[in-house]
Amino acid sequence: MKTSQLAFSTVCAAFAVLAATTAQAQQSGSRSRAEVEAEAVAAAHAPNQNVTRGSRGADPFVSSADAEAMYKQAVDTAHAPNQNVTRGSRGPDPFTSQRDPAQVYQEAMATAAAPDQNVTSGSRVNSKVVSTMQNPVVQSAQGK
Repeated sequence: MKTSQLAFSTVCAAFAVLAATTAQAQQSGSRSRAEVEAEAVAAAHAPNQNVTRGSRGADPFVSSADAEAMYKQAVDTAHAPNQNVTRGSRGPDPFTSQRDPAQVYQEAMATAAAPDQNVTSGSRVNSKVVSTMQNPVVQSAQGK
């Protein structure tokens, strides 16, 4: 019987501590019981209180951009040439060379006239090709 009396007194002590703590918390808070009750009633009467966000459509949108600037950008985009054409659908893009055409021509002519241009080192059986011939285009460019 002593065990049951000890358990009963422990439970009673726990309830006493809980009651004292609750009473102290209610008295030490910055809001009164009436204020908390009014807040609870207002929350209970709030619209869409039990609805998850987005379940009734999108939230209202508030733009942070300048409306006039967005309008101007839309008009400029609408008037842009080839706005609905994918790249390459009307042929290749225009090519603009970054190099001097005369220099490109000289390099092409020197490459085309190079001796042994289609023979690679080691392409012959057990031999190494070393050209001793001068490039005629390079010779004529050096002579000028």
